[in-house]
Amino acid sequence: MGQEAHHHHAAAADAAGAGASPAASRLFTPGLVAAWYASNIGVLLLNKYLLSVYGFRYPVFLTACHMSACALLSSLAHAYAAGAPARRRSRGQLARVAVLGAVFCASVVAGNVSLRYLPVSFNQAVGATTPFFTAVLAYAVAARREACATYAALIPVVAGVVIATGGEPSFHLFGFIMCVGAMAGRALKTVLQGILLSSEEEKMNSTDLLRYMAPVAVILLVPATLIMEREAFGVVATLAREDPNFI
Repeated sequence: MGQEAHHHHAAAADAAGAGASPAASRLFTPGLVAAWYASNIGVLLLNKYLLSVYGFRYPVFLTACHMSACALLSSLAHAYAAGAPARRRSRGQLARVAVLGAVFCASVVAGNVSLRYLPVSFNQAVGATTPFFTAVLAYAVAARREACATYAALIPVVAGVVIATGGEPSFHLFGFIMCVGAMAGRALKTVLQGILLSSEEEKMNSTDLLRYMAPVAVILLVPATLIMEREAFGVVATLAREDPNFI
């Protein structure tokens, strides 16, 4: 989820690997992918711990914290990498980034909500359907057709998730719907992000995209937290006093 944020490692590898030795360049991209997997799993486990074991049942607040960290760290990364000239963004491009931020935000909230009801292992199993949703939405949104072999390879994956769903002892319908919604939102974000990143007239790299997208998500999530989880702030203050490890 923060994941997520987290995208287009090859471009980052090309940039960071320029001037490095060939061996270092070859190791850099697998290292990034491994770090992405590790951080993704870490976020899932930590969210599950807070939402279930710790009993902190405020997924929208957690997502707001997640997006605030994304906004802060992407801004720091931009400041650290200063040197590239700042580009003015068109109103249309900023509107598309805002839509992307809203989709991203909704997918992370849905994923966090699902963790209240489903075990992490089952959540990850359902997550295997993300490529299926991505292929379908890429065709629906961008009319991008994949090879027949790609669609054929996705059928056993979806079939496996259906079988896992039927055999899951702790299955919860609402949690499952939220989990599938999170996967669909993540896939839609990937498709929209691909369109933005490949736009020739308004080129934007993935770090810039996250820097513009995360504050949009925070602007949406803070009022949502105040409306839906007003007591979260008081609970945070209480838990922080009782257990410094909570912070």
